[in-house]
Amino acid sequence: MTVITISREFGSGGDALAEQVSRSLGYHVVDKAFVSTVLCQYGLSEFDIEYEKQPGFWAGFDGDKADRRDIMVRMLNKVIRTAAYHGNTVILGRSGYAVLSGLADVLHVRLHAPLADRIERVSEEQKISFAEASALVKEKDAIRTAFIESFYHVPWEASHAFDIAINTAHVPLELAVRWVIEAAKLPLKSGANKPTTKQLEVDEVLRQTVEDKLGCTAIHP
Repeated sequence: MTVITISREFGSGGDALAEQVSRSLGYHVVDKAFVSTVLCQYGLSEFDIEYEKQPGFWAGFDGDKADRRDIMVRMLNKVIRTAAYHGNTVILGRSGYAVLSGLADVLHVRLHAPLADRIERVSEEQKISFAEASALVKEKDAIRTAFIESFYHVPWEASHAFDIAINTAHVPLELAVRWVIEAAKLPLKSGANKPTTKQLEVDEVLRQTVEDKLGCTAIHP
C-alpha cells in the first residue's frame, strides 16, 4: 500500500499510531496541521477554525455561505487526493477514508474505544478533569459525526468502510502499530479494474504545493 488512512474516535490514540507507523515505514504524515497549512495558502483559513467550533456549524449555511462551505470541502478533498497521489503517506483524519474509498493501494484503519476509556485518556493526556474531558470527547465525536455524514453520506460507525478496526482499549499501541505495518505490506486489494492513487486526477499547482509542504518532490510508486 502506498497510502494509509487513519480514522479515529477522539481520544483513541490515532495521533500516536500515525506517528509510529509513519516513522517505521518512512512515510509522510498528512494531518490537521498539514491540511490547514495548504488550505490557508489557498485563502481558506477559516476551515480549520470553523470545523472545530461546534457540531451544528455545517448545517448552518445558506446562500453565499453554503457556496463557501462547499468550496472548502471540495478543496479539502483535493488536498487529500493530491497527498495520496504523492504516495507514501499516512493521512490522519480529515475524512481520508471516505475521500479515498475504493482505491486498491489505500489501507483504511479505524481506531475506536469505549467512551469511558477515551475520556480517561484525554483527561490524563491534557491534564484536565474527568468532567472537562467528557464534555470535550462528546463534542469532538459530534463534530466528526456531523461532518462525515453531511458531506460523504457515510455513517460514522460504518465498519465496512475500513480494512482494519482496532479497539485501543484492549490492543496496546505497539501491537496496533505492528498490525497496520504488516497490513500495509500486503499485495494490492483484489477487484476487477480497481483504480489506484496514481490514477487520481490532480491539479499541477496543488501538487507542487503539497510537495513543497511535504518537503519531498518524489512521486512514490
